[in-house]
Amino acid sequence: MSLSVFIPAHITGFFSIENNSDPLKNGSCGAGFLLDRGVKTTINDSSEFKFSANQGSDIVINEVLKYFDIEDSFEITQDIQLPIGAGFGTSAASALSLSLALNEFFDYGYSYNECGQIAHKSEVSLGGGLGDVIAQTGSGMVLRTKPGAPGVGEIKSFDENLFIATKFFGEIDTASIIRDPEHKKRISLNGHECLKKFKKNSSVWNFLKLSLEFSQNTKLMTSEVLSLVNNFNLCDDILGSSMAMLGNTVFAFADNKSTFKKLNIEGMNIDKLYTKRQL
Repeated sequence: MSLSVFIPAHITGFFSIENNSDPLKNGSCGAGFLLDRGVKTTINDSSEFKFSANQGSDIVINEVLKYFDIEDSFEITQDIQLPIGAGFGTSAASALSLSLALNEFFDYGYSYNECGQIAHKSEVSLGGGLGDVIAQTGSGMVLRTKPGAPGVGEIKSFDENLFIATKFFGEIDTASIIRDPEHKKRISLNGHECLKKFKKNSSVWNFLKLSLEFSQNTKLMTSEVLSLVNNFNLCDDILGSSMAMLGNTVFAFADNKSTFKKLNIEGMNIDKLYTKRQL
């Protein structure tokens, strides 16, 4: 028997940290979007326990497995389709896809939200993204209006027919930023302001504008990211560009794939916005 679950990557444009002693309520508010690449977890029958992945380690896997009392032998394979530590929410996608796959493969009977809560608690425990899991249960562009795990927090999705270009310049340690008092204060102050403005005008253009303001005002943008963001924002056919939170990664939006392809930027990837329904 073999079973696979795919979860899309998630990039945050701006956010506020909303800490709570209850792991299920601990999280963030903000806005981001989903890509049509992400993490695919496959579980197969096996005579012994095995784990393999095209990148990364088994840290997230072991954290999720703590919530499942499994005596049978099986094999876990993960296809992580984007760089880890780059602001793509790959850790959350890894946790959520594994939780859902284990639940179905071994017939645990957990609800979708309960699987999401296992993934969210695993992320909180490891100091990963505070809002990626619940966002990855959405579609297209995702607004996180109430912090927490699936079934606790609240999101609103906006489906758009858009292409996303990304370029990765190196890893950023998410935990070191979201646990630093100065970073937390600056992030939440600016995140709340951006969230308030976006709720008044939930357009793609406003999302891109606020994401750029957030990355500049929080002083998280590196010089190499800033240089490419500025170049993107000078192009008439590009809707806007900013920095992935939290990753040393640039993202840009356009209506057509050809807009990015003609730029011939080395190391740039082009994805489509992930939506649960075809646009």
